[in-house]
Amino acid sequence: MADQATGILGHLPPWPRQALNNSVIGMEQAYRQRKGLPLLTDADIEALKAGAPMSWEEGGTSAPAPAAPAAPATPVPAAQAPPAAAATRAPAAGISEEVAKWVAQGKKWSKSAIAAEQARRGRKGLTPLTEAEITALLGEPAATAPAATPTAASAPQPQAATAQAAPSAAASVARAGASTSYVGTPAVGTSKAAAAGGVAAIGPEDSPINRQRRHVVWATVGAFLTAWFIAFFRFFLPRTLFEPATSFKIGYKEDFGLGVDTKFQQKYRIWVDRTPDRIFVIYARCTHLGCTPDWKPSENKFKCPCHGSGYDSEGINFEGPAPRPMDRAHVEISPDGQISVDVSRLYQWPKGQPTHFNDAGAYLPA
Repeated sequence: MADQATGILGHLPPWPRQALNNSVIGMEQAYRQRKGLPLLTDADIEALKAGAPMSWEEGGTSAPAPAAPAAPATPVPAAQAPPAAAATRAPAAGISEEVAKWVAQGKKWSKSAIAAEQARRGRKGLTPLTEAEITALLGEPAATAPAATPTAASAPQPQAATAQAAPSAAASVARAGASTSYVGTPAVGTSKAAAAGGVAAIGPEDSPINRQRRHVVWATVGAFLTAWFIAFFRFFLPRTLFEPATSFKIGYKEDFGLGVDTKFQQKYRIWVDRTPDRIFVIYARCTHLGCTPDWKPSENKFKCPCHGSGYDSEGINFEGPAPRPMDRAHVEISPDGQISVDVSRLYQWPKGQPTHFNDAGAYLPA
């Protein structure tokens, strides 16, 4: 089709067509901008969204509507010229020939592309882009002041408006802040490259709320590291073992009958043994490897569950690998009449040597 060959439709499908969404229309606008085609107007965009033919497609015509109405016979003052005309005019004074050539090509530069060009000029030692050149490359209108009556006093207003619009355009690119000189070649797209090209990077605003947030974060990190630091050094400190008392009371003589009493085995690891003539306390520890034997009332003996050592009712070994009888704890009568036991003082009967079971403190007379 002739209209497609000339680029009027661009990538748009010919009429009739379905309604288009914003993403498709945005892609079409970007394509037209890259190729230098006429951009879609607001009326065309509304028609595309509604699925209706555009204004220049009505009546079966494929030629677009004229970009602007016919100019009046009287000349239009320069101050009242539309922004599009001001943007396509020759570049104003203060723009280099290279930048003027770029502007004449009709390609609109982005802010990142301008920052990269500034960085390149900084590396090459070239003159950086001026505010007027940045404004021209961005494609922003040179005049933003309201229209005025064409009088002799208001004739120079377009230049003044251009001078006022240029700092605002440059400020939108520079983003406030002074440029920084760097030694070497910063990577394009980084904050250092932007600063080297005269464009300062934007960081978090230094407000009281942001400062308070930083304080909270650092306090949390410090508390976490402190806790781990304390736990790390606590690992090297000695552990304290809480053992039962070695000296204690078990009651009166009358509380124990003939034979072996095992009620203190779990708490103090002892057995109270009473014979017709004496009372003594056996320390419940096998003399082989230190296991705790069990009292077998049916067999009237102590039996070690580890290696089978056997002891009679008085703790004398008679079978198994046990080398000697079990030890006996020191016993005495306390001032209140109860039996006091001290397991830190033990009486033994070493193998092949005299016994200490008859020493004072090894037993109590019954």
